Amino acid sequence: MLTPMILIDFGSTWTKVCAVDRQSPTLLGTAAAPTTAASDVMEGLRAALALLPPELADAPRRACSSAAGGLKMVAIGLVPELTAAAARMAALGAGAKLIKTYSYQLTPADIGDIDAIRPDIVLLTGGTDGGNTACIEHNARSLASCQARFPILVAGNRNARESCLQLLAGREAYVCPNVMPRLDRLETAPAKEKIRSLFLERIIRAKGLSQASGLLDSILMPTPAAVLTSLTLLAGGTSGQAGLGDLVALDLGGATCDVYSIASGQPRGSQVMLKGLPEPYAKRTVEGDLGVRHNIDGIIETAGLDAITSLSGLDVAQVTWLTAQLSRAPGSLTDSKDAARFEFALAASAIEHATLRHAGRLETVYTPQGPVMLQTGKDLTGVKTLILSGGPLIHAADPLALALFALCSPKCPLILKPRDVRVLLDRSAILPAMGLLAGTDPDAALTLLKKELMFVGTVQQEAGP
Repeated sequence: MLTPMILIDFGSTWTKVCAVDRQSPTLLGTAAAPTTAASDVMEGLRAALALLPPELADAPRRACSSAAGGLKMVAIGLVPELTAAAARMAALGAGAKLIKTYSYQLTPADIGDIDAIRPDIVLLTGGTDGGNTACIEHNARSLASCQARFPILVAGNRNARESCLQLLAGREAYVCPNVMPRLDRLETAPAKEKIRSLFLERIIRAKGLSQASGLLDSILMPTPAAVLTSLTLLAGGTSGQAGLGDLVALDLGGATCDVYSIASGQPRGSQVMLKGLPEPYAKRTVEGDLGVRHNIDGIIETAGLDAITSLSGLDVAQVTWLTAQLSRAPGSLTDSKDAARFEFALAASAIEHATLRHAGRLETVYTPQGPVMLQTGKDLTGVKTLILSGGPLIHAADPLALALFALCSPKCPLILKPRDVRVLLDRSAILPAMGLLAGTDPDAALTLLKKELMFVGTVQQEAGP
């Protein structure tokens, strides 16, 4: 007897549904329809559900969402390398789309920018417990003057907690433990959980997704948080089933390139010292300028026009023409050979630079005792599994060729990317769905992930000169 469940992802472009049998466990079917957030999200949802077998109509449902721009956040901290970085980790780990991070005292121009951004949530941090209170109190006072209305989550110096709430009187404000209570300690989990709670309680309603309540038992989390949950399960396993171990995942889309790493990333040599904040075991970064549809200019600016022409084999005039065509109508690119080569160059460049930003790096520092190697960020050189997801990768003609751009390169030997990996393709785009299923049936979710993620080959870093 089937024990089906329907798992739904309200995306900004597509509403995707995935039907599973939790008992087997088996994937019963997947379908997608354009998201209709501008009118009534129910229209797109009904269209997607209609593509599934009718006997699944009464199955329980779970959902995640990045529709209507996802969960837009602003994070504020004291020092860029410390509390502001901790705030950024908390926001991204909660599945938010981080629009901007501020450090030090907010200026009137900053407040004007925040009003223009109109974030869904502002995360206010600053100072270790017992440390500086002046900066976070100044920023609370400044936020109180904003014209835009948004919830403010105070997660900074515990000694300033009550004063910040008083300064924010009349605003929707909440408190949770400091994201960085000590210089050597991160505690982002409480902030992440509160962000997700606010997403469910307030943001879903504000974005109109509560219209779908008649067909949903619950919308559980932002889509990126569901993906992170899925990948963490896949890496670590359950009490009854082993996971795959450390992994890196790429989710490349039209607007962003998300990179995930599930690994400790600690220094691998006794001669290497860690610099800066400790990295979270489950880490997500979002590159909002590296989407292959809506941010082509960002990719070209980052990679350089010469790199795009070299990778694609096209000349400047051809690249310029294809860029203009896609900018006018992101869905209009044809299946011509030139278009395919252009798309490959865009995807390869996005992957290369998104992973460059995500991975840790080494630098040599000279001391009176001699040279010392300092590591900032995660060492991913020992990771052996790379997962590819997102339409441009799922439908790529040669995903292994693209996977190479996620690896260490002789051009950047101090960037700590993976060196050799087996590549798994999320062919049915089930990562968000399995993150939802993991909440009630982790073993079923893990079994389905192992079954549905398709092995496409192995790649290793290219040899140096």
